[in-house]
Amino acid sequence: MYTNTAYLNNNHFDNADPSNPLTVKSCGNFRLHKRKSFTTYRPGGRRDFQLLYIASGKTHFYFDDKEVIIPAGNVIIYLPNQVQKYIYYASEKPEIFWVHFSGTEAERLLQYYRLTGSSIFFTGTSPEFNRLFLSIIGEMQTSALNYRDACALLLQNILLLTSRLSATDKKQAVFKREIDQAIHYFNNHYKDNISIEEYAEKCHVSLSWFIRSFKSYTGITPMQYILSARMANAQSLLESSEYTISEIASIVGYDNSMYFSRIFRKQTGMSPMEYRKRHTN
Repeated sequence: MYTNTAYLNNNHFDNADPSNPLTVKSCGNFRLHKRKSFTTYRPGGRRDFQLLYIASGKTHFYFDDKEVIIPAGNVIIYLPNQVQKYIYYASEKPEIFWVHFSGTEAERLLQYYRLTGSSIFFTGTSPEFNRLFLSIIGEMQTSALNYRDACALLLQNILLLTSRLSATDKKQAVFKREIDQAIHYFNNHYKDNISIEEYAEKCHVSLSWFIRSFKSYTGITPMQYILSARMANAQSLLESSEYTISEIASIVGYDNSMYFSRIFRKQTGMSPMEYRKRHTN
């Protein structure tokens, strides 16, 4: 079991703070490895608010004694005095971020961000959540100047991000995440010999759905996007480097410099050498 936690003033007691608008009481990151399972059960709840973000795997929550299996990409919010029961199983590889908070404005902020009326909010997975939680943990552990204010602002960012992402239709959120991941992959591997069919298969989506969705999102097909990335990087190298045309062709993914030159002329209206002369002058 791995935990990375931080507590305000090293205080582990469950108590509310009526003296400040918003106070982060504690924050942490939890991963279960060797231990088979871990159960949290608070029949009387807590006196503060709790927000959990499932970063990976899944967790078994119980609401009104009914089990709900909640996968990664969801935020769970518990109100004060609300019964809490949830179980982690190592076989499902859960990773959880959590924060406890209170304050005179805590309930109003949840209402403002429309995070009431339900305990579960689908957000999709986002590295921004991880960054925000880890920032709170770091602030509380180092206790730098005005760290309590910094933690409160970071928590508000978490509430804002939860509100914004949960307002998106679930299918749209999944669609957006799939295409964003593809764009990130293509930007990092454009010079490789990418098979769109193999990429779609690896993501467990149909080839036709992926091409249609990618074009709907970006305006061009995946292969056109990869070609555009290659040409953009070739143009940048022609303008700012002393690499030969053959070297630039190889850098952006073409073994044959003559074929690269034909493609480049077709896309830009001039040969690589003509482009270099015009833009370096």
